[in-house]
Amino acid sequence: MSKTANNLKAELSKLTSAPLLPADSEGSALSIRLNSYLKPQDIEQVWDGYRYAYAAHDGVVRKTGEPYITHPVSVACILADLHMDVPTILAALLHDVVEDTDITTLDIKQKFGPQVADLVDGVTKLDKIEFQSASQAQAENFRKMLLAMSQDVRVILVKLADRLHNMQTLEAMRPEKQRIIAKETLDIYAPIANRLGLNDVYQALEDLSFKYLYPMRYNAISKAIMAARGNRKEVISKILESIKKQLADFGIEAEVSGREKHLYSVYKKMTSKATPFSQVYDIYGFRIVVKDLPNCYLALGALHGLYKPIPSKFKDYIAIPKANGYQSLHTTLFGPFGTPIEVQIRSADMHNIADAGVAAHWLYKASDAQLTALQQQTHQWLQRLLDIQNESVDSLDFLEHLKIDLFPDEVYVFTPKGSIMALPKGATAVDFAYAVHSDIGNSCVAVRINHDLAPLRTEMHNGDHVEIITGSLAKPNPAWLNYVVTGRARAHIRHFLKSQQSTESAHLGERLLNKALRALHVDPSQISEEHWQKLIRDYGVKKKSEILADIGLGKRQNVMVAHQLVAMTDDHAEKHTKLPAASLDTITIRGTEGMAVQFAPCCRPIPGDPILGFINKDKGLVIHTHDCPSVRKFKLDPDKWLDVEWEPESSRLFKTNLNLTVANQPGMLAQIAAGIADAGSNIDNVSVEEADGSAYANLYFTVQVKNRVHLAELMRGLRKIPDVVRINRTKGSAAGNGKNPNVKLYSQ
Repeated sequence: MSKTANNLKAELSKLTSAPLLPADSEGSALSIRLNSYLKPQDIEQVWDGYRYAYAAHDGVVRKTGEPYITHPVSVACILADLHMDVPTILAALLHDVVEDTDITTLDIKQKFGPQVADLVDGVTKLDKIEFQSASQAQAENFRKMLLAMSQDVRVILVKLADRLHNMQTLEAMRPEKQRIIAKETLDIYAPIANRLGLNDVYQALEDLSFKYLYPMRYNAISKAIMAARGNRKEVISKILESIKKQLADFGIEAEVSGREKHLYSVYKKMTSKATPFSQVYDIYGFRIVVKDLPNCYLALGALHGLYKPIPSKFKDYIAIPKANGYQSLHTTLFGPFGTPIEVQIRSADMHNIADAGVAAHWLYKASDAQLTALQQQTHQWLQRLLDIQNESVDSLDFLEHLKIDLFPDEVYVFTPKGSIMALPKGATAVDFAYAVHSDIGNSCVAVRINHDLAPLRTEMHNGDHVEIITGSLAKPNPAWLNYVVTGRARAHIRHFLKSQQSTESAHLGERLLNKALRALHVDPSQISEEHWQKLIRDYGVKKKSEILADIGLGKRQNVMVAHQLVAMTDDHAEKHTKLPAASLDTITIRGTEGMAVQFAPCCRPIPGDPILGFINKDKGLVIHTHDCPSVRKFKLDPDKWLDVEWEPESSRLFKTNLNLTVANQPGMLAQIAAGIADAGSNIDNVSVEEADGSAYANLYFTVQVKNRVHLAELMRGLRKIPDVVRINRTKGSAAGNGKNPNVKLYSQ
């Protein structure tokens, strides 16, 4: 704005004391809505906010050509329809003041109190911060808004009303901008409205997004529904009258009304089921609102006596509500002329929640002891957002997990104590474990579904009884990321793996750096904290462990970092201790370093093998045997490889490949498996090459052994089996590589 901050604030102070009331049509509409449920003194507070916003946006027009004040007033009208409280209406009127003018959140706080200021701040974008990309800025804005929502759900209610009015006036934008905003609305805002039970807002956002993303499809379906409404008018009137009469005969007081599916839901049904419009019979349904819960089931019985129900089309959302608190009975009936009729039956209270969702009873209005089931579910979802935020590395990561979490086509399962838990469709036992608690997820090892053991990747189905088995030494498996579907589970697993990899890589990086320092005849203990702090600033990282982890992952060269540290010391030649060259030759590995050290699958080294290590970017230190064919191409680049050796004792088992030629006799595989078990080894994988009529067969095993001595004992034991003709250790991918069509794979 052209006005200075001081002039603007002086004008606002003068204006807000004047008895100015809104004369525009939007202001009149707001006045009518407020008078229907607020007290006069509360309405006066709202007009103070109106006058403040009017002066702040004075002279500014929207792209539609209307005065800017029409937008915040329209947003306030949407929230007044939900009967929101005074601070929420004030936040709606003031939500763009901080973002678009020189007024600050502190000014809002001084004038209207901390509650309104916090709501406005939660909705305000982070425009004054520079981001690396537009997508990062968008993601960070979502994260700020949703974290504010986790403290006070009214933040998102204001934002949803703001987005709804923006979508209603989107025609003023250029087409490419329309599509960007519509896509964002469909991906984020509409699902949030659905998640909070704001049914009218949700449907309006979806239909408006559909209109701008697919205008031709929108127009075609809109015209088809108009035509169908006229064609079916007589049938619909007949059904409506027969339902009213049937309910009256049963002594049930009810409001019966017709309802149309909104356009986008018709479109989704057509695309998901590949159905033409002419075969979508449930575009028009009926809603029955009765006085209480018992009458819902009485009405259901009355209807089933009038028209025959379709058995697979009945859903009881009263006994098991949706995650957003929605409750109704849904039934589909065979109507006259064979037309399917979709009917929703609910009580007046359920109807209120179905339309207004969490806005019907928001959390901050009641004490914890008075929380309704809907409020508790909303509170749990907001807490999950906080968990996802805490486990996400950055805002883009957070937004990805949020999108996953916003499309819950739910299944309902039972905990061991009989509680019902809602999970997204396709959720697995691992998702269930993390939904119970992050510690349960991190330590789960098995699951019982309906009292039977099942794999952790098993998908949940409605009515499953699920019990997670945990282990004290268990930890998340990277393979879980291939099948978990909830944002909470994915965020926790990624956070654990990144933390583990970072820690292990930092330990390895420290050892590699110390080796390089000793090669420069410098004792690592003589590198001071001051030198490290300077290097941290030069590299633009936050802490020392990040540099060490980059070295361990091969993203930085240990020699280069060592030279930079040494160069920072003024007189290192005199101060640093000369070290003997013998200590520079090798790095010792235990085999238990985890993700920072990997063993090459091409040669599968085991303790006792002469080995080399190669620094591979993102994989860390990869260990090969000296005679591995893969080593040859690296030997030309000495900066990438280093000598490593085994520690004398290692407690873990290592994989190696064996190739056996055996007589093609029944029971041979069982004999060899027994011999491997007798040697204290374990079979990881076995494949059998078909003999094609030959007297001999080739068996390829991947077995687990402690070291070369253990392997030698195993091979000696297998040679004692009479029908084993030849046995040798193989290097490369011969064992079970799947390239030979005659090889069958069996995995334990």
